[in-house]
This record gives sequence, structure tokens and C-alpha cells, in this order.
Amino acid sequence: MFSASALRVVHEPDPGIDLAAAEKAAAEFLRALGVELDSESLIGTPGRMARAYAELFTPRPFNLTTFPNDEGYDELVLARAIPVRSVCEHHLLPFVGVAHVGYLPGERILGLSKLARIVEHFARRPQVQERLTKQVADWLAEHLQPKGVGVVIEAEHSCMTLRGVQAVGSDTVTSTLLGVLRQDARSRQEFFALAGVNA
Repeated sequence: MFSASALRVVHEPDPGIDLAAAEKAAAEFLRALGVELDSESLIGTPGRMARAYAELFTPRPFNLTTFPNDEGYDELVLARAIPVRSVCEHHLLPFVGVAHVGYLPGERILGLSKLARIVEHFARRPQVQERLTKQVADWLAEHLQPKGVGVVIEAEHSCMTLRGVQAVGSDTVTSTLLGVLRQDARSRQEFFALAGVNA
């Protein structure tokens, strides 16, 4: 069922980033908004913008390392407060927060750092928090085949806090539960309790 070699995970599709074109477009964008780029402190801003967004939209490749669950461990594995940094696809403004990702092991267990890598993999692109939450859970369910998966993301969106309603300090919480964590009330409650989320 599982290959002995680790699964190599890369961003799909290839982003094909053209930094020169992005820098030119950033300069035109700023000038269109009335920002003069002639000063010493602003002349390099379009290039910095292009490189910053290229970094935000490019996850690092990683190997999905799994190990046989030889001991038959059947309790929850949970990584709490994984940093989340993404960009709202509606305004291209950042949202930041934490993810709590857990699973009930089946035949394989996952290298713990890979939970953070999977969150980063899906966060490094224009996103909405609801989709990000579900993508992480679905991906784990497909590639790890655990008995259950739970993902909660708590994030502050600058498109809400810096503009529009300017609701400073507000957090958005999303969750996706699959398998046993969705079907069994006690398992679901245990996940939320260990994640520190009031369900």
C-alpha cells in the first residue's frame, strides 16, 4: 500500500514566477496609486514587493516521511499552534494565525515536522481560510490514510483589521473533521479539548 520511499511534495502547478515582470507591474501599480518611487527609500520597493510575494506564493518542497505504526498506537497525535501565514485571495493582504492538526493513526505514523510542512504547503498561495483548512485535512486523509483527521485554524485577517470594517483583534476560526473525529462525539471532543478550542 505504501512505498518505502518518501513522497516528494512540491507546489502544483509550477508557479513560473517572472520576477522582472512582477517588479515592473509593482512599479506601475504603486505609481497608479500616486506613490512616487523617486526617493532613495522607495526606488527599490517594486523589486522588494515582487520578491516578497514570490516568497509568499512558493512553498518549500519536502519529503512526506511516514513510518510503520509497529506498536499499534491508536490515540490522537496532535501538533498545536503551527504558525500559519497566508494571503487572502480577495485583497492579497496577509492573514496570520495558528493551526492545530491532529490525526488518529492507521497503519502509518507521520514525521511530526511534516504536519507543519503540509500547512505551509497549502498556505503559500492566495487562499481563503475555509479552503486551507479543508485542503490540509483532505490531503492528510488521502496520503496518510489515518482513522481520523482534525484541523482547526485560528487566524487574524488584515483585510478585516486594516481596511473595511477595521475589526482589530477579531479572529476567524475554521475546522474540518474527518473519519472517527467527525463521527464519534467523544473523539471529536477530545480533539477540540487538546487543541484548546471551545467546541
